[in-house]
Amino acid sequence: MAFSSVELCAGGGGQSLGLELAGFHHEAVVEYESLFCTTLRKNRPHWNVLEMDIREFTGQKYSGVDLLAAGVPCPPFSTAGKQLGADDDRDMFPAALSLVSQIKPRAVLFENVQGLASAKFTDYRNKLIRKLSALGYQPDWRVLQASEFGVPQLRPRFILVALRPSDAEHFAWPVSWGAKRFVGESLLDLMAENGWAHTETWAGRAARVAPTLVGGSKKHGGPDLGPTRAKRQWRDLGVDGMGIADSAPGPDKDADHLPRLTLRMAARIQSFPDTWEFAGGKTAQYRQIGNAFPPAVARVVGAAIRSAFERKKFLSGLKFEKADQLRLMESPSSSKPKTRKKSV
Repeated sequence: MAFSSVELCAGGGGQSLGLELAGFHHEAVVEYESLFCTTLRKNRPHWNVLEMDIREFTGQKYSGVDLLAAGVPCPPFSTAGKQLGADDDRDMFPAALSLVSQIKPRAVLFENVQGLASAKFTDYRNKLIRKLSALGYQPDWRVLQASEFGVPQLRPRFILVALRPSDAEHFAWPVSWGAKRFVGESLLDLMAENGWAHTETWAGRAARVAPTLVGGSKKHGGPDLGPTRAKRQWRDLGVDGMGIADSAPGPDKDADHLPRLTLRMAARIQSFPDTWEFAGGKTAQYRQIGNAFPPAVARVVGAAIRSAFERKKFLSGLKFEKADQLRLMESPSSSKPKTRKKSV
């Protein structure tokens, strides 16, 4: 049985896809950027993709959905920016909270950068929590590392889950799976696809978790792997972080060659399936990939919320195995949403 949801600020679809895999049927997927909407429609023609600013989105039609999820823009809280918070005109939390008030979902899921968990934004977080509490929810938040859930990069993310009290008592946060997935094993087949003879040697060097992919903003940041410090970390993994390659290295490259990631490699590091297609040029595609909430992590958080709804003990050791990833992600969900009742 699927639960109903509305997704705000969907980007390239990482969180939307993960929540679909967790059993949520999207009644609306809202995204402002046209190219990103093209990506969403190309991969999931059955989704109701609405190209608009969430400040113009009216939520009454979706009153009573089970989940309102939002990956609101991160620049107001990113350490790579000016960290203006509420003073940044890109702060979409007020609009998201207004929609929570309109829609009155059973649960709320907000995802953002780790910076929102810092001491600098304590007052902002507390105001957010107080507003959700006033709307009848029990909010709680954690910083989750993507590398703890089968994703071969660090990617710490601020996750806020707000549930009605009757559901909140059944909610349990996902915990680490223990064993981590490394860059080398994750990209071995993609790095070898053009006949590079030294792929196995490279994979041994890359037997570590990657630093966080950085996607950049619409105005700043091209298709490279982030600031100087991140590029040094990628170099230690045997990767040239100065740009994104069009293809994997060929047979003419020697053992000392530092390959660049392709867009497909970067997408796999984010746990997107190889079948997920991104619209636009290289920079636009990389923005969608690099700024995404990894589907694998969204799936496990969504599964925790669903377990609370179903009054089931959440199996926090749920594995996101590659075979299951490919099987579940390659075809659209055929599940139907359950009949929903308006919240009271």
